[in-house]
Amino acid sequence: MFDINKIREDFPILQQEVNGFPLVYFDNAATSQKPKVVIDALNSYYTGVNSNVHRGAHTLADIATGQFEDTREAARQFINASSTEEVIFTKGTTEGINLVAYSFGRSQIQKGDEIIISTMEHHSNIVPWQMLCEEKGAILKVIPITDEGEIIFEEFEKLLSEKTKLVAVVHVSNALGTINPVERIIEAAHKLDVPVLVDGAQSSPHFDVDVQKMDCDFYVFSSHKVYGPTGMGVLYGKKALLEAMPPFIGGGEMIKEVSFKGTTFNELPFKFEAGTPNIADTIAMKKAFDYVNQIGKQNIADHENDLLTYATEIFESIDGLRIVGQAKEKVSVLSFLIDGIHAYDIGMALDATGIAIRTGHHCAQPLMERFGIEGTARASFAVYNTKEEVERVGKSLDRIASRFRTKISV
Repeated sequence: MFDINKIREDFPILQQEVNGFPLVYFDNAATSQKPKVVIDALNSYYTGVNSNVHRGAHTLADIATGQFEDTREAARQFINASSTEEVIFTKGTTEGINLVAYSFGRSQIQKGDEIIISTMEHHSNIVPWQMLCEEKGAILKVIPITDEGEIIFEEFEKLLSEKTKLVAVVHVSNALGTINPVERIIEAAHKLDVPVLVDGAQSSPHFDVDVQKMDCDFYVFSSHKVYGPTGMGVLYGKKALLEAMPPFIGGGEMIKEVSFKGTTFNELPFKFEAGTPNIADTIAMKKAFDYVNQIGKQNIADHENDLLTYATEIFESIDGLRIVGQAKEKVSVLSFLIDGIHAYDIGMALDATGIAIRTGHHCAQPLMERFGIEGTARASFAVYNTKEEVERVGKSLDRIASRFRTKISV
């Protein structure tokens, strides 16, 4: 049974006041809050286990290694990868994309080749490909979007050609909430044997992800958006592709044998995990997966969709407020502007009453340019948010808009 009051009790940070008001946290697309089980796991590791993994010949090292690899299995199940060999631990989505750009890109992309991304990518799925294209003399192609914030699929199909060597698209837009038709994109790309990387930073927290059903070649996501610690993430890659890719960073766990004549590299997944890993946060990340599984991805999706529908109705009723991004398929993200008021001022005014939202370009400046704006205010909802919080934000936004109209009329 979905019990919102019980869920809110699991998050200690939600019990506090900010600027004298009960906290309303609507900045979940940037990072989500952490349940107590995740926080406790960090404390438990450092107070009772702290040891390095994989090579220690003592009890604490065995415990740490076991818990570390338990997380890999939990991550495999979380996205339904076929093997733990396909689950690479990273610092997060950004490092996962950079790993693919550096390793797959440098070994497979040549001068004149083309990489396709979309207009709604955030910077982490733009810059690595720009750097690669500049180094290799390759060409970056961009799928246009509609005014509603949806990919124009027919234009994507026109961009696909024998020159295309990779498609890298975001599953869910962090700035608009749009859910992209990645299955159609993958199917079209695979007809030309083009691999597809899916940026799952914003999809993994909101609904069930099945990389085998999706048939993507790479999928990346961050722990901290799935109620886990910061600085952790997962790169999924099909085994054959990962095996063919050269290592990303050298040293530590990624080696098999080293001599001054040369080095042989470890097997998957360790080939891509150089140095001492982020052990505590990796172990705590499993608790986040367990927590999400306990609530149920479908329950989370249903609750957040209810919040999105309710918030959309309230926001649209506010005079002068315009929602940016009206895709038919969305997650619980609302980007908006109020006539005559800078997004930053909206954020500051809400913060004064304990309400946290995000303002700015959301690390998606080309997308903002597409809409002819500098940025937006963004409210993004998570499993612990409530309709009462949505109503409180709606009333605050109405007051902000009314105050501005009063000033204008005076």
